[in-house]
Amino acid sequence: MRTRNQRTLARSLECTGVGIFTNSDVKIRFCPAPENHGIQFVRTDLAGSKPIPALIEYAVFKQRRTAIEHQGASVEMIEHVMAALAGLQIDNCRIEINAPEAPCFDGSSQDLSLALLDAGIVEQPFKRELICIEQALTVEDESGSFIQAKPLNRSVLAIGYYLNYGEDSPVTPQCLTLEINPETWMNQLAFSRTFVLEEEVEAMRALGYGQRLSAEDLLVLGQEGPVGNELRTLDECVRHKILDCLGDFALIGCDLHGYFSAHQSGHALNRELIKKIKSTHRSTLTETVWKAA
Repeated sequence: MRTRNQRTLARSLECTGVGIFTNSDVKIRFCPAPENHGIQFVRTDLAGSKPIPALIEYAVFKQRRTAIEHQGASVEMIEHVMAALAGLQIDNCRIEINAPEAPCFDGSSQDLSLALLDAGIVEQPFKRELICIEQALTVEDESGSFIQAKPLNRSVLAIGYYLNYGEDSPVTPQCLTLEINPETWMNQLAFSRTFVLEEEVEAMRALGYGQRLSAEDLLVLGQEGPVGNELRTLDECVRHKILDCLGDFALIGCDLHGYFSAHQSGHALNRELIKKIKSTHRSTLTETVWKAA
């Protein structure tokens, strides 16, 4: 098994955007952090709020998105941020955010990934913890959706996803497996956008979601295809599902090696699998997981 050195940013960078669920104006700042710091979010709009570690122990349930919470401060819709950091192997970062939700950007992680690369990534002297899957683990729900982790005879992370919403869905059946590394991330995944069915849009707006976004800001899919937009690849939807998996898996706080196979899995099942892995596996290094005060 191969371990690598930890990495952080060479300099800070700042991005702005709008939250899809809260409709908030969001300013988010990514700062370099020391070894073994991990990924931590800080709500700058809440005086005296503690850092929120981006770890599965701090995950809380939210529909259709991933959220973390600590001592009354929370941040949601973090999966695209976490996927960008994991895809580029940025392990230590302090993220200052002035809203309860990460910005939507264009529904993908592409612009953020390019900004992170522009800031630069530097190697640190400490080794990154690694968990290698040693036994098959599966979690499933009552609908038949499931996600499974299996051992792999190579020291890599591979994620496969099967997507099939049925013959009447505007989303065609799609299946894809990718080995995850920075090159694959930038070329195959970062550009893929979150998607929503046209029939769901009205219900979401009735709940107050997406009030400041248009079809050009999200990938809305109707029976005739994308509404006011175009697919970036024919299988963009399944690519985004793999992106979401990567962002959720990052909550384990270390590298993962193994093969992950998902069948209609969403954020809730992804998190349950990570909890199961964390309870049954130990990393290759002495655990130094940062605990909140």
